[in-house]
Amino acid sequence: MFHLLQYQYREMVYERFTEYFIVLLIFALSFTSTSESIIVKSKVGLIRGLRALDGNYSMYLGIPYARVNESNPFGESLAYPHFETEFEAFNDTAICPQQEEFNLTIVGNLDCLHLNIYVPDAVAKAAKLPVLVNIFGGQARIGFAGRYIYGPKYLVEHDIIFITFNYRVGPYGFFCLSTPEVSGNQGYKDQVKALRWIRDNIEAFGGDSNKITVSGHSSGATSLDYIVHTLNDENLFDKIILQSGNAYSATIEIREPDDGLPIKLANKLGYNASSLDDALHYLTITDPKLVINASVSLDPLYSTCLENTSDDIQKIPPDYPINLKLPMITNLSILIGNTNAETIYFFDPLSSDDMKKLDLFKHHLNLDLKDEVYMKEMEDIVYQFYFGETEQSLLSKNEAMKFSADFYYIYSSKITLKKYLEAGAKNVYYFIFSYDGGRNFVKYRTHISRPGASHADEQGYLYDMSIFNTTLSENDALMIKRMTTLWTNFVKYGNPTPATTELLPLQWLPYHQSTELYMNIDLEMSLRTGPYFRRMAFWDLFFDINEKFIKGVK
Repeated sequence: MFHLLQYQYREMVYERFTEYFIVLLIFALSFTSTSESIIVKSKVGLIRGLRALDGNYSMYLGIPYARVNESNPFGESLAYPHFETEFEAFNDTAICPQQEEFNLTIVGNLDCLHLNIYVPDAVAKAAKLPVLVNIFGGQARIGFAGRYIYGPKYLVEHDIIFITFNYRVGPYGFFCLSTPEVSGNQGYKDQVKALRWIRDNIEAFGGDSNKITVSGHSSGATSLDYIVHTLNDENLFDKIILQSGNAYSATIEIREPDDGLPIKLANKLGYNASSLDDALHYLTITDPKLVINASVSLDPLYSTCLENTSDDIQKIPPDYPINLKLPMITNLSILIGNTNAETIYFFDPLSSDDMKKLDLFKHHLNLDLKDEVYMKEMEDIVYQFYFGETEQSLLSKNEAMKFSADFYYIYSSKITLKKYLEAGAKNVYYFIFSYDGGRNFVKYRTHISRPGASHADEQGYLYDMSIFNTTLSENDALMIKRMTTLWTNFVKYGNPTPATTELLPLQWLPYHQSTELYMNIDLEMSLRTGPYFRRMAFWDLFFDINEKFIKGVK
């Protein structure tokens, strides 16, 4: 994806992020004396939860599933010991060290590998409830699992258990070095530990360990796709949801180990490190907020790493995406999709001068080419296809958005759909989210008026987000009901529309390569074929011609 795309929209703040933590802490502490609590006996010990005040469900907040190794905070996390006494799961304010996206302040600490479990009252009437687990996105730099963004109210109304969790981001989650102690992708390995904890303990909360759906958005979907490729035989889940991300959308982010980065960070902090080990030791004993601040000012790329370690260390992912092979996944169902204007948040704020300076192709086609003449020919072909004879100074934002959305999101979804079908996935469903309303997450925050649904806009209709301080419109309320019903139907049945209703008037048929059926999700739902057929055919041809130049291809 564009390295800059994920961060250009962070200018507008509606509620202060630090105030969120203070409010939630007071909110959580007040429960200890004023709210009914519930005790669960899990495999790791007794856990006391709380009754929610905004619905008929219970909350188990801030449960530690692993702990950061104090002597190696940039390496793999450790198992969390069993609770010797009753654990009070009252607080979801933990956040791993990062520059948060709302105020761009440095927040968090390393005691952050926690998860939150939301259990509807229906659990008392059912043998076991299906489970939905969310992996947040944030380009391996930002993100947290609290209710400020991932409020559970709308989802648990459908009688499923909903779970969110933190994982490390930035240098603590994605340092990639040649040493096996800091081999890379630590944030992904945190995610795996969380999923294992959920599988092993969810039945204590009334969940069905054989009916776990994991959903990921953007880089969270990328990591989930990697996990499927790497660990499908562990039976961590039976369904997945990939929203605006997958292993192939991250191809350009794959990087090699960089032993120079810790030394640069130490130097930025005023310490003249003599070696990699010296730099790591210094950073280990340095306040994480200072480390994050130095990292932000250096602006390194934190992303998926090709780990340079021995074969006995589990790698996630084990290879470049183009070389990854899915195992046979005949018991796995998948729901995958995009928004209809993924990159609107990047292009809409740009001035005409910005558009003149924009380099859409040279640094983003990601072809491993030494032949500059051939590379220029490929750039020209792409340019001609999307812009014709238009001069650079007159580039259309709409056409630029089509190119970037196709290249970074839509085409990678097509590749992913093909791979899952070939691997025998049980059910495969594809969607395009097109609704443009008052809870489109990114457009609301940045005041974008250009038509279309931006990257991450659909999340406003799945989660009870605190940033929305307006009364629900009739259409927005309908879309919340529609989206949460589709998603929870998939969680329950592996089918978003097991029966047609007034709310869901169309049967959502599975995707097949011959039909390329997808559901357009809007006020008027419609089942369509071949999204952006001509543009996708162009990329088929482009990558067929240049397959041998794709980074990592063997």
